[in-house]
Amino acid sequence: MYPGSVISSIVNSQFSIVNFYRSLTPEHWICLAGLILLAYWLLRTSLGAKALSGSTPRRNSMPIYLPLVPLLLWFGPVPMAALAARGLIGQFQPRTGNAGPDWQIAFLDNCVFIVGGIVITAVILLLARAHFARRLKGFGLNIKTVPADFLCAFANLLAVWPLIVAAISVTTYLGQHIWGQDYQMQPHQELQLFSEYSQLPLRITIVVVAVIVAPLLEELLFRGLVQTMVRSLLETRTGTDVGTDGHGQVSVSPCSGRSKSAWVAIAAGSGLFTLMHANPGHWPALFILGACMGYAYEKSGSLLRPIFVHAIFNGASIAAALSQS
Repeated sequence: MYPGSVISSIVNSQFSIVNFYRSLTPEHWICLAGLILLAYWLLRTSLGAKALSGSTPRRNSMPIYLPLVPLLLWFGPVPMAALAARGLIGQFQPRTGNAGPDWQIAFLDNCVFIVGGIVITAVILLLARAHFARRLKGFGLNIKTVPADFLCAFANLLAVWPLIVAAISVTTYLGQHIWGQDYQMQPHQELQLFSEYSQLPLRITIVVVAVIVAPLLEELLFRGLVQTMVRSLLETRTGTDVGTDGHGQVSVSPCSGRSKSAWVAIAAGSGLFTLMHANPGHWPALFILGACMGYAYEKSGSLLRPIFVHAIFNGASIAAALSQS
């Protein structure tokens, strides 16, 4: 090869590398950082086998039906209150060309959900205070851990982000091959409303629901109550010694199956969390997100960490919708 050809090849390769770097978007860099964190976690935990070996169960005296109480409130009085509120302002106003419900109706529904979510959250906190050892601290709510949990939540979400993106890509790919090339994953209803309507009152309620009320309510319920209940039942039935701590609360001693029961509880809580969302196309990604939040809860013992993961994820989704609107 002549020297000129060698120089030309080097120059062309350098231009290719520069063009490659220029083609990378912030999303690519985020996924790359997440892959590095995920690989580091896999190496540190023997591919996840030792990830929860030291996690401790939360001592509690919850009856098996307890998680059903907030669920019944969520799917009973709250929808009825929304229907009653709609009746007070009349039927839907005429459509003006925008698909979906009129923004005033969506605004009213969000207001009802915010009030209902606050009430149900208060009920869960009262139940946890009554049935968990060390009350709310034993439930995983300790104001002193807020700074550390907030920072760790970013790392947890970043590590699982490539898996969420992969789940969305695979779901879209399968959908296009099953239902045709025109298949697209439908956005969450709240994100669709955020993109369609620019009215500030509606957008404020969407942010409050997505970043504050939903993360609080759903994590207290699916992680705090459901996941803890499943793990407690599994460890009791697999021979774990169960006693009391002197205050009438259930005390669970260490056992060799602790890690397995924790993962099964994470899967159960994540599965129920996933099924509560109406769009089946979102289920694979939501299950991965739920498993991330469940792991964060079991690993840290803090319920604030999955709440922050949930809030950051929803906030990032709203920011992406805002940038595209």
